[in-house]
Amino acid sequence: MLTPVTEAFAADLRARLPEACFRELTPAYLEEPRGRYRGQGGLLLAPGAAEEVAEIVRACAAARVGIVPYGGGTGLVGGQVMAEGPAPVILTLERMRAIRAVHPAENVLIAEAGAILAEVQAAAGAAGRLFPLSLASEGSARIGGVLATNAGGVNVLRYGNARDLCLGIEAVLPDGSVLHGLKRLRKDNTGYDLRHLLIGAEGTLGVITAAALRLAPIPARTGAALMAVEGPQAALELLALAQGRIGEGVSAFELMHRQGFDFLAETMPEVRLPWARAPEWCVLIDLGLGAGQDPALTLEGLFAEAAEAGLVSDGLIAQSEGQRAAFWSVRESLPLANRRIGAISSHDISVPLSAIPEFIARAGPALARIGQFRINCFGHVGDGNLHYNVFPLPGETRADHEGRRVAIKACVHDLVDALGGSVSAEHGVGRLKVDDLERYGDPAKLAAMRAIKAALDPAGIMNPGVILRAPA
Repeated sequence: MLTPVTEAFAADLRARLPEACFRELTPAYLEEPRGRYRGQGGLLLAPGAAEEVAEIVRACAAARVGIVPYGGGTGLVGGQVMAEGPAPVILTLERMRAIRAVHPAENVLIAEAGAILAEVQAAAGAAGRLFPLSLASEGSARIGGVLATNAGGVNVLRYGNARDLCLGIEAVLPDGSVLHGLKRLRKDNTGYDLRHLLIGAEGTLGVITAAALRLAPIPARTGAALMAVEGPQAALELLALAQGRIGEGVSAFELMHRQGFDFLAETMPEVRLPWARAPEWCVLIDLGLGAGQDPALTLEGLFAEAAEAGLVSDGLIAQSEGQRAAFWSVRESLPLANRRIGAISSHDISVPLSAIPEFIARAGPALARIGQFRINCFGHVGDGNLHYNVFPLPGETRADHEGRRVAIKACVHDLVDALGGSVSAEHGVGRLKVDDLERYGDPAKLAAMRAIKAALDPAGIMNPGVILRAPA
């Protein structure tokens, strides 16, 4: 059983840690973006070095006090907020945000876990390199949280998830020992890869304190286009055509439905929409090319061939970096517009690429048997990740459908599972999807995960209740 933070526990930590580690616990650390969870208090600590993190973890292990790691607070599955149970230590690495080293010749950057993603991108850019992980929340998301959730974003198609962009990790394990794993190696076959165990573990197996990150060359030329497609199947065929013509120059390939543009017009009129009348479906294609290639001409050639094949009916090709940024502003504003409308149930799912059209075709009619809704489907179709979100009709609120939320989620997730997909593509499990993992997870995998958790964190202090249900 875990115990709550007490005055005696806090006093003991004050005797062991610098005063700078202690912060006032403000409401910001007890909330998450969708408002589904609210923390019940605790002790907020902001260590300034890995050894201070280790001191905190050792104290918590001895006293059986839970630890909730807090990154940028942008997580969407409640992993950063503990709403129930004994008051925990809330651990923020916001003081640990240094860029420790940049090795341009190796395409490696070493950053502390509290560094903001945008800061890492800027540091890479200053060295003439690219850190390609890109998220709508990159101005506030921290590297530790990005790795802990194995974040994806818009460039997974070309560069991979956070896991693929990490060469090494420094972390504090649940017993307070420090894992010194910041080797900048591409090859290291020396037993179990603890780096990959900690990435995606959402703070349940340790606290990431620093990482060696993989960089990439900055593309000499960039470009983007919006193309209206006949539907999801045409979008997939367009993706295959684009990759066949352009190869790895295709950095991102995003699918958007007309409903998203309607939501933007309704809630964010300041966002300039590219279409006078949005098509039913469109894709945003982003390119990063070499010095001898012209992005606009490349996209024009792609559009011409796609139009001849009947895949596209209209298109807009960016003629400047400003126009490219405007296209991306529309895409990145969709989640905020969704939030302002208020979803009944949001789904971060993935299915095999070839199953995307079938999923979309079957999900709408299945939901119609539950009730009448608006559906905004968009996402990273290049890697099979869709954000399939269900909203009330105009004049209604999500509260009007609260009794249907469980049925809606089950309807979507059952179909995803039947098609061989995942009910968590890039947001993680957190506390929100613990039941889903138990329902859809492979039994052998779940048993192995529980065994690993029990071996590394026998006291259950690391982010209690996240991914795996805390023992009663």
